[in-house]
Amino acid sequence: QVQLVESGGGLVQPGGSLRLSCAASGSIFKSLCMAWYRQAPGKERDLVANITQGGSTYYVDAMKGRFTISRDNAKNTVYLQMNSLQPEDTAVYYCNVHPPLMRYWGQGTQVTVSS
Repeated sequence: QVQLVESGGGLVQPGGSLRLSCAASGSIFKSLCMAWYRQAPGKERDLVANITQGGSTYYVDAMKGRFTISRDNAKNTVYLQMNSLQPEDTAVYYCNVHPPLMRYWGQGTQVTVSS
């Protein structure tokens, strides 16, 4: 069983940056493909980026060049560095395995981009 706790969200101005963290419990973390997802108001929850057990990454086109996903297996943590944030990035951000499993959804962390 894995529990995931997201943190690092907040209010940021357009063009600003945030770094999200997802702390995972359980010794199997390093064997999991991890991902960040987000859900904007009134929209479905969508994939943002994922990172394999070996560190290979994938980004949705809209995030390429702005977001960076990384992981620290020693700390059981996955990160999402977000730069050049825009109002359309406003959403609740969640981490999960990839593909996602219902039982691993946490509370998420709110990111609001506004001037």
